[in-house]
Amino acid sequence: MIKDNQKVFNRLMVVIDVGITAASFVLAYLFKFYVLNDGPGIGVLPLSEYMRLLLFILPLYAVIYYICGVYAPKRTVRRRFEIYGIIKANTIGIITFIIGLYMVIREINYSRSVIGFFYFFNVGLTSSFRLVLRRGLQTIRRKGYNLKHILLVGYSRAAEEYIDRLFDNPQWGYVVCGILDNHIPAGTLYKGVKVLGRLGNLEVILPENKLDEIAISLPLKDYEHLESIVAICEKYGVHTKFIPDYNSLIPSKPYTEDLSGLPVINIRYVPLTNTGNIFIKRLMDVAGALFGIVVTSPIMLVTVLLIKLTSPGPVIFRQERVGLHNKPFSMYKFRSMEVQPPGEEKKAWTVRGDPRVTPLGKFLRRTSLDELPQLFNILRGDMSLVGPRPERPLFVEKFKEEIPRYMVKHQVRPGLTGWAQVNGLRGDTSIRKRIEYDIYYIENWTIWFDLKIIVMTFFTGFINKNAY
Repeated sequence: MIKDNQKVFNRLMVVIDVGITAASFVLAYLFKFYVLNDGPGIGVLPLSEYMRLLLFILPLYAVIYYICGVYAPKRTVRRRFEIYGIIKANTIGIITFIIGLYMVIREINYSRSVIGFFYFFNVGLTSSFRLVLRRGLQTIRRKGYNLKHILLVGYSRAAEEYIDRLFDNPQWGYVVCGILDNHIPAGTLYKGVKVLGRLGNLEVILPENKLDEIAISLPLKDYEHLESIVAICEKYGVHTKFIPDYNSLIPSKPYTEDLSGLPVINIRYVPLTNTGNIFIKRLMDVAGALFGIVVTSPIMLVTVLLIKLTSPGPVIFRQERVGLHNKPFSMYKFRSMEVQPPGEEKKAWTVRGDPRVTPLGKFLRRTSLDELPQLFNILRGDMSLVGPRPERPLFVEKFKEEIPRYMVKHQVRPGLTGWAQVNGLRGDTSIRKRIEYDIYYIENWTIWFDLKIIVMTFFTGFINKNAY
């Protein structure tokens, strides 16, 4: 049986990370002057001078690691997010260190190469240690050690979803010992987890002190018992968590406000409603669109000539789409279909083998070159570089009635590329799945997330196998 020792574990991790950071700095010096060179030359500062910098580096990195969430519990943090946190923390750390060293205190005699090697050594060693530690903890948990034993109080959809996730991720080391509920008969099983009895049995079970956590997963109809259950759990000092039965209505990271002591949970947190975030994203959009127009102008010029030579009609195709706050706008594309009677193109999706698509249009659609004119939509403020793809009004009216939370996507500007698109959800793919990815993006937006999607677009986003 284990107790809540995360604080002790985190303190140990801080000590280890400090040691790795110090070792990485020393290794960077040795690598620069003893591996790549035959020793420090004339005028090179000795190692002792570099060691003095650790008085500034070590506390700086410890604070940045904490702010960047590097010390979040390992049980439920995915490996890639842990590595991303280490890279982000080291990037912020090295930038802060360079600014402080060269621009604030103006110490110019320290080798820039040593600082660069330090960054890569520290990221590599820290990440390697965390991966080895993670693998070791997983091995220990598979053998039945370092497990957390949990009792669920209340049988609900939330309880089933919680059990599903724990079964799908045994490396987290959670064991569900049973469920208490007033409506489900004792002995009922869900994936091997048994209903042990009624809610009143909690005061019989807790004194035995064999549980690490209580997870309150009451159905909505039993919320009248919530206060008394929390009081019982606190009476026996057991760690208690709450799994709401309305999790489909609130985001994965709830945004709470304190109104003079009254906690308020916002149904959906949208970072891009913040004025500062809006300004940063708009600045990035304008700069990115201008850069894109300059770089792709030769490609757009050739495309214009080819469209003119191969198919009669206008070069630019304007189509009404729904954007920010449900406002319609004209989205620009290179024309990839034969000119159609007014209103015909609004009636249906483009499908495989669609006779309306020109031979050149097939190539433009498959490579996404037909979407380059949307860079001008971004300059106009209709669109963003990154965001949910905009849809035609006809389909918006249809999907908002059929797909839950579909209209949430219109709380931000639509994008030239997006999280759904770089994950293969383009063209004739599941709208429901796309909305899941769009909402995840909207709730978890950061400037780094945008940059990640832009980079992914260059590797996965241009060739669209679902474009017809």
